[in-house]
Amino acid sequence: MPSPEVTATVVLASGQVGEPRELGFQVDLDRAPRPDGGDRVTARVHYSGRQPVVAWLRFAVAVADSDDPWWLIPGAFYGENRPAENDRVFPRFEIGATSAEDAARMVSSSWDFRADRAATPAVFAWAGPGRGGAAVATGERSALGITGVGFGHDEGADTATVRLTFPFREGPITYYGDGTPRPAEAAEHEWQPGEEAAVSFTVHELPADRHAYAPVLRSLHAESKAAAPLRPWVEIGEAADLAAEGLLRWHFDPDPGVLLETVGFDREVTGRDGKSVDRQAMHIGWVSGIPWAFALLAHGLRSGSEEEADAARRVLDFCTAELSPSGTFWGVWYRGTGWTQSWTPLKRGLHSRTLAEATLFLLRASAAEPGHDQWDAAIRSNLDVVAGRQREDGNLGSIHHAETGEVLSWSGASGLTWIAALVEAGGERYLDTARRAGDYYARFVEAEYLSGAPEDVDLAPTSEDGYAAVLAYVALHRATGEARWLDLARRSADWMLTFRYSYDVGFDAHTLLGRYDFGTRGADQASPSNQHLHAYGLVCTAELLELTEATGDEHYRERAEESLACFRQFVARQDGDFNAYRGMVSERYYQTSCFQPKGMLLTLSHAWSVGVLLLGCEQAIASGV
Repeated sequence: MPSPEVTATVVLASGQVGEPRELGFQVDLDRAPRPDGGDRVTARVHYSGRQPVVAWLRFAVAVADSDDPWWLIPGAFYGENRPAENDRVFPRFEIGATSAEDAARMVSSSWDFRADRAATPAVFAWAGPGRGGAAVATGERSALGITGVGFGHDEGADTATVRLTFPFREGPITYYGDGTPRPAEAAEHEWQPGEEAAVSFTVHELPADRHAYAPVLRSLHAESKAAAPLRPWVEIGEAADLAAEGLLRWHFDPDPGVLLETVGFDREVTGRDGKSVDRQAMHIGWVSGIPWAFALLAHGLRSGSEEEADAARRVLDFCTAELSPSGTFWGVWYRGTGWTQSWTPLKRGLHSRTLAEATLFLLRASAAEPGHDQWDAAIRSNLDVVAGRQREDGNLGSIHHAETGEVLSWSGASGLTWIAALVEAGGERYLDTARRAGDYYARFVEAEYLSGAPEDVDLAPTSEDGYAAVLAYVALHRATGEARWLDLARRSADWMLTFRYSYDVGFDAHTLLGRYDFGTRGADQASPSNQHLHAYGLVCTAELLELTEATGDEHYRERAEESLACFRQFVARQDGDFNAYRGMVSERYYQTSCFQPKGMLLTLSHAWSVGVLLLGCEQAIASGV
């Protein structure tokens, strides 16, 4: 393929944009071919002006005939990124959106971001369906500061542009995690007369297949990991012990038998032993409930801790004692009101992914310890009613009415997780239902745009959609041995890994994450909407290991192991460790400027954060890692 042309421009603090020579800069580009088919570009820059000047260097590649462009910034931007009807506001691409009014709605045809918002600082663009494109990539930082990644579309010229800016400029607004746009931010570098600097980046020509990002990202990961060594604080077995203790000590409440969702690090808040900041609630799955009770049961059975195993049984008993009138689990339990709907604006709605995940891990609990008739009855009820609601095309529904069983929404791919539960339940009827669902949801995987998995992000892409797809298609391949499901499992894993950080973000030494030398390689961006790092990817540790066994591709094993190593950091080893209590694990690590200043840590232990670490450790131990 021909190597894409790179253009260089300079942006001044005044807003003036021009050719480098016009503004006193000389830029020489040296190109060298890479083994992955791209080019390594080194830009050598000399400033010959007579006065200091604040300026930004921008390097861009244009993709012609782009009347319907598709974008990817790993972890940060996917296609249009936010459907127009999505009820949560965050950056969205729209052709022709150039006004200040558009920007106020976080809608634009041009976006620029600081590089630490990206799981890999890269920008991909395809001209349109069936057409090729280009990508550029670089490191998070250069000699000029934090880098910027961005793209733009010129409607009149039908041209899409991918670009890198040294140092970063964000625009047209800065996103801080909510629906209120912040003024555009920019890092500054003041060039001195005679100053020289060099920055480097890669350039890649892309074929029409949108999945062409996968080999590029794999190559970039292979290069960057040497500078981001894994540094877990504890071994896998010790991490499992700590997490099990954390669930039992801090999240388990024997009355009535629940895993409380959040527990504050500070137990002296307002003099009430921290309970004023503890969330007195439990989801049936997802952020609490059955999956993490299963993990605690698995650890209790393996380690011989009857206290842990009994606590897990009590949670599983409580979760299965009362089903919704429609025959599925309920969504959320609250101490003051009991069981009710999921976090959805649809009245009495129960979220498919949450219900399915609870059913899947209850199946695994029943397999680990057979003989619990109440558990088995709940499994059958959930699977039977959902299989009975399956649409003719295979869709299993996204939101279900708690009383009537009516499917309130068929949108998105949140039904994917039912596939894994149906497969693991066994039986031809369930497997047939899973096959038809696998055929339906394949369109999302093949389009490189999955959405709908978490209850709080609606129909936008998230890392959790990738986890659901991996669970589903690995299960189908395990049950059938069919190559189609293995290919979809591989594609799902590749998409999921676009959210996984391939490098270590640089933190200020005075921040908590900087002081503890937190390594971000292996952590996942939650979503373009929730730009913080989280550990939920550990939920499919076993499936990534299984994918390596099925394909012979060690890459998936490596990425599973690096994630487990990453989150064996910041599990409290003793009371007072990073201001937490022994066994506590935070939900959020702030690697960029979103929700909180970069380098901060959310001072809440979350049941799912502790539980997914325990699950990942137990799966790794069971697999012989």
